[in-house]
Amino acid sequence: MSYISDVTLMDEFNDLNEEYDALAKEHLKYSQKLSELKKIESKCLSMLSHQNKKYRQLTQTLQGLKESEGDEELQKKIAERQKACRTMQHSLPKKNSPLLNIMIGQVSVSLLTKSEKFDYKEGYERFKLYTTIVMLIYSMVNLFVVHYRFIDAIYHFMVVWYYCTLVLRENILRHNGSRIKGWWVIHHYLTVLLTTILLIWPESPSYRMFRSQFMVFGVYLNFLQLLQYYYQSGCLYRLRALGEKGDLDVTIAEEFQTWMWRGLQFLLPFLFLGYLFQLYNSITLYNISNLPECKEWMVAGSAIIFFILFLGNSSTLTKVVFDKLHNGRKSKAA
Repeated sequence: MSYISDVTLMDEFNDLNEEYDALAKEHLKYSQKLSELKKIESKCLSMLSHQNKKYRQLTQTLQGLKESEGDEELQKKIAERQKACRTMQHSLPKKNSPLLNIMIGQVSVSLLTKSEKFDYKEGYERFKLYTTIVMLIYSMVNLFVVHYRFIDAIYHFMVVWYYCTLVLRENILRHNGSRIKGWWVIHHYLTVLLTTILLIWPESPSYRMFRSQFMVFGVYLNFLQLLQYYYQSGCLYRLRALGEKGDLDVTIAEEFQTWMWRGLQFLLPFLFLGYLFQLYNSITLYNISNLPECKEWMVAGSAIIFFILFLGNSSTLTKVVFDKLHNGRKSKAA
């Protein structure tokens, strides 16, 4: 019986020989193609660098000459060629930023195809959605059910991990052409710092004074992020279908941009209320820091960061609204 089993197994193994030989040939072909691809990438990057350098030199030379119709035509052609070169650059790998090198080392994070970029962006959006839902439930449990510092610390750690992961993922998205910039980049770094301070804030009278207010703020902020996510994702889907937004444009929590003006303007009051809540947190923490029983530096540090977040968020939103209203009046006048 054992002999028959051994023969059967040997036959099955021998049947795999042909498939293994084909696999080995395909893998060899893959390795050769990969080596060729790396050589072509290096050649393209070198030629692209040379092209960009020459176009910059031509532009600088033109700027030093007197203007003529021929110069204007040449400038236009140079601009078109530089735009074409930038388009080519998106499909070629590029060096990581210093921050990415610090975070993950010299590993390449370039996404070279549209499908890779879209899949990564969709994973980023799903991560934000699912994590926000979990944090909303957890913050509600902390507010209404349990009141232990250890359980609070788990929530604070979750928020630190969430924003640290966002910073890393958004740096990878920016590396691949996503237009996340300005205040919202700074905003997430400040939020990482703030949530870290809240995590290491020890159990004390000052912490207990602020705990309930912060948990209410956490519930509202997570609710606002969910509301924002569903609204922004709907806007992005429509604008991508119209060709007005790129595949790597993403939803940004607490953010209101010009392109979001279309449709549901009811978000404005919710956003302003969230920003006023940040100001209220700052004032509360400032008052607590002046109490004689307050000995922790975390109170004053958190108050300062909450105030900076309020100023940055509210001023950015106000500027967007006024710019939109101003542009709307100019369009009607024209």
